[in-house]
Amino acid sequence: MISISFLLTALVIVLIPGTGVIYTINTGLTQKKRIMLAAAFGCTLGIIPHIVACILGLSAIMHMSAKIFSVIKYAGAVYLMYLAWKTWTSAGQLEFDENRFATTSLKTAARGVVLNLLNPKLTIFFFSFLPQFIPSDTVDKIDCMVVLSLVFMLMTLIVFIIYGLIAGALRELVQRRKPIMKNIERGFALSFAGLSIKLALEER
Repeated sequence: MISISFLLTALVIVLIPGTGVIYTINTGLTQKKRIMLAAAFGCTLGIIPHIVACILGLSAIMHMSAKIFSVIKYAGAVYLMYLAWKTWTSAGQLEFDENRFATTSLKTAARGVVLNLLNPKLTIFFFSFLPQFIPSDTVDKIDCMVVLSLVFMLMTLIVFIIYGLIAGALRELVQRRKPIMKNIERGFALSFAGLSIKLALEER
């Protein structure tokens, strides 16, 4: 059920510096560890509405024609390439504001929920990519979607916590040498471009 292709695609989606990542990194750089953990947890909870929308609205996709399925696949590939371009051109523009985020765990988590709830990257991921990782011979496709979604959420939580811990440990280094993050972001951009090509060439 859980393929290497799914894990790789999900991992790159989670790793790419979006609003959730920036939020968690910024919290790790400027707040205590428990506040950073709240940020990571909040961003993960913000994925749930996307999962619910996916499960309620995508079961019919499994019965679509091959032509419609291909349209969805190529749309996903185009979006991945778009993310690659946006990430490459915006690399190195992260800004860290010590006074931007709330200082309580509850408020920090709530802001994280809102950030990911309004993150279009997650909507596109679940609506365009998730059906492609469900084997055609799967009996209960809804259960499969739930499992894949939960794996994605777990990966999100773990990766965001790691981002926050690294940010806290390397606080002074990151604040003094922003080119480090620029190189990391460009690495993500190249990964997205490669996944876009792979996705476009794959068969159903």
